[in-house]
Amino acid sequence: MLKNSKLHFYPVVLFFALFSYSQISNAELVKNLEQFNKAVANVKPGGEIVLADGTWSDVELVFKAKGTPKKLIELKAQTPGKVIITGQSNLSFSGEYLVISGLVFKDGSTPTGEVVSFRTSTDDVANHTRVTNIVIDNFSTVDRPMSDLWVAMYGKNNRFDHNSLVNKRNRGVTLAVRMNTEASRKNDHIIEYNYFGPRQILGSNGGETLRIGTSHFSREYSNTTAQYNYFDRTNGEHEIISNKSSGNSLINNVFFETQGTLTMRHGHFTKVEGNYFLGNGKPNTGGIRIINESQSVSNNYMYGLTGTRLRGALVIMNGVPNSPPNRYDPVIDSAMNNNIVIDSGFIELGAGADEERSAPPTTSEFKNNIILGKTTFNLYDDMSGITFTGNSLSKEVSTPIKSGFASTPYDVTVNKYGLKSPSKALLDKICFGEVKLPVTKAETGASFYPKTETVIAFNSGKTINVKSGTDTILTALDNSSAGDVLVLENGGEYLLTKFAEIHHPITIMAKKGDKPVIRSLKPNFINIENGGSLEVENLWFDGAESPDYKGNNIINTSSTSMNINYSLSVRNIKVTDLDVNGYFYFFKANAGTFADSIEILDSEFINITGAILQLNREVDDLGVYSVENLTISGNTFKDVKEEVVTIYRGGFDESTFGPMVTITDNKLSNVGKGSTHRSGASMYFHGVQKLNISDTTWDSSAPVSLYLTNGEPVTMIKDVVMKDTGKIRANNDGYKTQNVTYK
Repeated sequence: MLKNSKLHFYPVVLFFALFSYSQISNAELVKNLEQFNKAVANVKPGGEIVLADGTWSDVELVFKAKGTPKKLIELKAQTPGKVIITGQSNLSFSGEYLVISGLVFKDGSTPTGEVVSFRTSTDDVANHTRVTNIVIDNFSTVDRPMSDLWVAMYGKNNRFDHNSLVNKRNRGVTLAVRMNTEASRKNDHIIEYNYFGPRQILGSNGGETLRIGTSHFSREYSNTTAQYNYFDRTNGEHEIISNKSSGNSLINNVFFETQGTLTMRHGHFTKVEGNYFLGNGKPNTGGIRIINESQSVSNNYMYGLTGTRLRGALVIMNGVPNSPPNRYDPVIDSAMNNNIVIDSGFIELGAGADEERSAPPTTSEFKNNIILGKTTFNLYDDMSGITFTGNSLSKEVSTPIKSGFASTPYDVTVNKYGLKSPSKALLDKICFGEVKLPVTKAETGASFYPKTETVIAFNSGKTINVKSGTDTILTALDNSSAGDVLVLENGGEYLLTKFAEIHHPITIMAKKGDKPVIRSLKPNFINIENGGSLEVENLWFDGAESPDYKGNNIINTSSTSMNINYSLSVRNIKVTDLDVNGYFYFFKANAGTFADSIEILDSEFINITGAILQLNREVDDLGVYSVENLTISGNTFKDVKEEVVTIYRGGFDESTFGPMVTITDNKLSNVGKGSTHRSGASMYFHGVQKLNISDTTWDSSAPVSLYLTNGEPVTMIKDVVMKDTGKIRANNDGYKTQNVTYK
């Protein structure tokens, strides 16, 4: 029998050889949905329903039962990890004193809005129920914007522990505590010892890993405790934990290289204590963000965090006076005390201050914090409502605050646990204790499920030599595996009569020397499909054989939604004569697809009637965009009628980081001046959050066009020359220039 505190596995192999389940206990082994439903209808307190090992496909399991405190009812796998639930499947349950364990939901999706639900209807919820030692891995609809919840907790006094939730790829919260009815408020749930595995960047709102409540019920009490969980690169959006209710405790969790913050988005009386944030210098890694009243942030550890503004190591936001529930209650009576910040970039006070968020923090304190390394305090409003006392700063820290800080040496060592730690004297001064993770990665998650990396890198597979000729590239692609390298003949000629589809990470290249020429009889040369990523090097793409179809392109993403992020790397290529009609593009990203990175390096583009990079198909103005990191460096663009790049991120949502764009060391000649070109720009950036343009020259080209929107975008244009080119156009003056020369 499973106890209500932790799992126990007993040596029953011999008994299985001699007796059936029903002979040794109240267990019933079921092998299909019909048997399962019958068992559920007949189960009594103390009974067990055991799913037979194997694959359960397209099953909606509904488990309604009532146990007692001393006679639990269990639903479990015959062998933990050997019951694989896939296809269009889910599990819902309601009643009392239930235990569910050992199941694996993998490579499918839910036909409803929830994969694992602590209710079977609006009124039938689960209470005193435990879900433990289960896995949900890549259980995501292919329709990337389609939202669902992997785990939805309703009811009261439930426990979710030692589970592994990995690779959520579509929109929607990984685990949500729901408070829709009175039966699910003041719930006292426990969420502990779970492994929240990697979650890719979503590129829109709706990518939280853990959310407790919603704005509608944010002033209601949830009283949920989330403790001893491990968040491993959960990068869906910048709210890793989104606290949206009152009375919750978020304690002793570990955040490993997570992009974003633990955010007290709504609700009051939140306790945030003993958490460890290990950024290790990774981009956009953040710590803790305070909003609302009576919040307590103490004894947390931050190392190597790089995030800025709303994503700093420690953030206290400005609020909205008399705020409605869905906006930002001002920070009142809150404390950020006894925390350690080491080698982290920014502490942000009054973050988000604008015409609406005009209420700075009041009656709050920032006390006994240790801040060591090169950290900058940014103040965005009057911070006299925060009392600063007893804080220790090393000399590298920059702060405009004059009192409440004492200078201390940067005395940091790597301790026996591999963590950077201040001196014992400083730790004792604030009663912090030993610098040690509250929980390790190995101590979390399902006991049987490995925590292995699933990303396959370029150039990690075999080499395939591809002879010149018709469709030889297609044959090589059909015979390739993830990470393989297709090596084309120097100076060879290649013709495609069908689309070249990329379904896994692949490199197509030629060795140093004459570039092989690739032509196509199809309107698209290469399609990146779901799961695919592409690297091309030392190739020549030519449009001479392409048909006269409006909207031709060399490379594009799938015309249907892709729920796996891709990357595109283009190095030292030549592209010529994309001119069979007036709209021939090099690369086009379709809506519902997202690139972690795109780079165009050291390449030459000549005589193109469309754009080089068209990244403007997400036009719903909901904060959705197409690429996180874009780099264009060392290239020559000549006689390009549309833009070198057009990128669009509309709306005013602040839940994401990108796009982040670097343009450097390029030459543009006669770019952006086509007679049918709508934007009239050589480069068009709408809603880009971080843009750096440098060391680039324009000659007889259209100007750069900027549309700066929300999120306090950072835009710098420096060391550029614009000859016979119009001046930079922008909707406002929120950008910076340095050494921009017009001739």
